[in-house]
Amino acid sequence: MHKPSLIPDFAYDPPDTPLQILHEDAAILVLDKPAGLLTVPGKLENRQDCLITRLQAARWDALTVHRLDCDTSGVIIFARTKQAQGFLGQEFEHRRAQKTYIARVHGRVEGDSGTLDLPLASDWDYRPRQKVDPAGRPAQTDWQVIDRGETETRVRLTPHTGRSHQLRVHMLALGHPIIGDQIYAPETSRLYPRLMLHAETLSLHHPTTGDRVTFTAPTPF
Repeated sequence: MHKPSLIPDFAYDPPDTPLQILHEDAAILVLDKPAGLLTVPGKLENRQDCLITRLQAARWDALTVHRLDCDTSGVIIFARTKQAQGFLGQEFEHRRAQKTYIARVHGRVEGDSGTLDLPLASDWDYRPRQKVDPAGRPAQTDWQVIDRGETETRVRLTPHTGRSHQLRVHMLALGHPIIGDQIYAPETSRLYPRLMLHAETLSLHHPTTGDRVTFTAPTPF
């Protein structure tokens, strides 16, 4: 029998904010997703309000390409045609899409940069938690310190794989969990209004022109 979820009291209360469209053309839509909003509908009845539903109310042809965690904000791309959706899906699958994130993590990180190469797997006893597991799927993350304070460090994270909760688990394994994380750093989640993780940039090839394009969303914290 599975142990109960680590967040049994999770109440979905999505922010009532207007769509933040960073770019749109005939093939793609790029948005700045707010923290606290699901990318796609959840399984439970009261979790149908999500970014794709809101977007399709304004742009009926929007199609999902990838996701961001509910608590993560930042750059996310949608397709407007099946052809563009397939092309962008290949960009992610073959790791041609590159993303950077900004995070505030607990404690003072020693060193200025590094790479975490730690395989990850689901922690079935504590869903939806993930864990470092030698038998898990490969996962690599580059990290670089941007700024240090007395009790926290601001870092830029560049994932080379797209595992569930990858950045959150890797920083926890480094000994510096992302603050405001109700799953991996619950002792900090009571002190901060959100998970301090933001998708800063997304770079990939445009499905129509083939040119390399980069989209940026300013960090809100």
